[in-house]
Amino acid sequence: MYHNSDRARLFGRRATLLAGGQAVLVGSLVARMYYLQVMEAERYRLQAEGNRISTQLLAPPRGLILDRNGIAMAINQHNYRVLVVPEQTPSLNFTLDRLAQIIPLGDSDRIRIAKDSRRRRSFVPITVRENLSWEDVARVEVNAPDLPGIIIDVGQSRYYPLERLGAHILGYVSVPSEQDLTTQAADSLLELPGFRIGKGGVEKVYDLALRGKGGRSTMEVNSVGRVIKQLDRVEGEPGIDLTMTLDLRLQEYAAQRLGDESAAVVVMDIYSGNVLVMASTPSFDPNAFNRGLTGPEWNELTSNPRSPLTNKAIAGQFAPGSTFKLMTALAALEGGGISPDMRVFCPGHLQLGAIKFHCWKKGGHGSLDMIGGIKNSCDVYFYEVSRRIGPDRIHDMATKFGLGQITGIDLPGEKPGLVPNRAWKRAALGQPWHPGESLINGIGQGYCLATPLQLATMVARVANGGLQVVPRVARDEINGRIVSPHDDHPQWNSCDVSQHSIDIVRKGMFGVSNEPGGTAYRARIQEENMWLSGKTGSAQVRHISMHERESGVIKNENLPWKERDHALFVAYAPEQAPRFAISVVVEHGGGGSAVAAPIARDIMIEVQRRELARNTEMGKRE
Repeated sequence: MYHNSDRARLFGRRATLLAGGQAVLVGSLVARMYYLQVMEAERYRLQAEGNRISTQLLAPPRGLILDRNGIAMAINQHNYRVLVVPEQTPSLNFTLDRLAQIIPLGDSDRIRIAKDSRRRRSFVPITVRENLSWEDVARVEVNAPDLPGIIIDVGQSRYYPLERLGAHILGYVSVPSEQDLTTQAADSLLELPGFRIGKGGVEKVYDLALRGKGGRSTMEVNSVGRVIKQLDRVEGEPGIDLTMTLDLRLQEYAAQRLGDESAAVVVMDIYSGNVLVMASTPSFDPNAFNRGLTGPEWNELTSNPRSPLTNKAIAGQFAPGSTFKLMTALAALEGGGISPDMRVFCPGHLQLGAIKFHCWKKGGHGSLDMIGGIKNSCDVYFYEVSRRIGPDRIHDMATKFGLGQITGIDLPGEKPGLVPNRAWKRAALGQPWHPGESLINGIGQGYCLATPLQLATMVARVANGGLQVVPRVARDEINGRIVSPHDDHPQWNSCDVSQHSIDIVRKGMFGVSNEPGGTAYRARIQEENMWLSGKTGSAQVRHISMHERESGVIKNENLPWKERDHALFVAYAPEQAPRFAISVVVEHGGGGSAVAAPIARDIMIEVQRRELARNTEMGKRE
């Protein structure tokens, strides 16, 4: 009996333990189910939803670029492209091998794809080929079952309908580099296949505004990722349309007038700073950068001695030659102790020690005052003036008028030029300034360098009475915002130069173009309401020996192209009520009066005619 009782108690304890264990297990299961179904319900709902819902970023349309009359200079067009998603392929190389049997794939394409696959996440599509024809698209689609991870996409591609016209100002777009992806990591648009950003010109300066903001597409997908239906679509915010100050028709005329020369021309409004024309020849087709340059195309562009990739208007640095005499004259009049009536006799040279510094006119100009010195572009006159006032005064005056520094135009790649003085030479070369350097500096030779844009800015400040106008192609210089070029122009600081001194220089410029004996008289504008006032310049690029001077200086047309003088001309018009400034530089073109001045004359006639017609049309609308 006792034995049975012990067995019953033992059985009871075991039953209790078993029941307790079962209760614990059931409780744990209930708690876990409660935790998963109640506490973690939202988390797992989101995970499940994430497996069912796919959200894709949508690239916004890039803003258009228009000239001041609304003519499109940069637009968007459809771009059929083939993409590959690495994580959806059993082997990226296998898929590319299959694809290469359908559309051509070069070694460079494979290298780029492999590089992109390493630096991007595996689910991000990679562009394989762009700008496919409809036949290419059809062949890829027909073979889609044998091309795992390959998809056809329709995007937008930048297109420049004017091709070479205005290419240096517009710039171009291209795929983001590794540095772009690093520095702009916050913008996920850069990871979209085929997405491009500005790489030059206004495309680069105003890239963020032109780029816009991305949209999104929400789609329902099945377990293998196939799209079932689109649930939602929010379009992105398009980039802004950028209105330029350029006049396309004037730009076209200027480019045609320059022809095949290696040259640059800038036309700007002397009060607003609006650049109406900025042409640099030869040019390039920015569409080639968008689709991808071939090796031969790149070699042709980079090996061309006339530098088609360089915007000579802002990055071409040339000795300004006699156009610089305007600054020497102003420096002499403003605190240089020289009167405009001071006369200098020019026998054809000036002797300094044992060295003769020659005038461009072998027989000399005789006795000249300052206005006559400018009109005749007498080197000896300005040798003497520069000798008396020195390089420092000339440097300070030239700086006020925009030389020797970047102008601040809203374009990348602008060069500063150079206006030397004693301090610069000591710092840069570790040498003192020599008296002979003062003479050649006064006529814009030696170390002196300027860009065509700086020369146009210089003349604009002379023509507007000494206001420090700053050139622009799109923006308001006051606050940096993008504005219409028709907005009121800002108020400019003064160059702090007397009107009397500016009037003397302007009288000399008038004589250059409109009085017999002026160096540009043959290139004058004869319509009275369009008169041009200018200054010629010829910048020597080679040393002329004493023997050559005695036997006769070789003419430019008989020299190799690289040894010919640069031809320059700067001017404003109309003389009675100045409004526009122009600079023309023809690299190794020869004489400024014979080559650059006629080009400037023709362009300025067209500028004034078009402006008159434009004002008449606007008056009718009002």
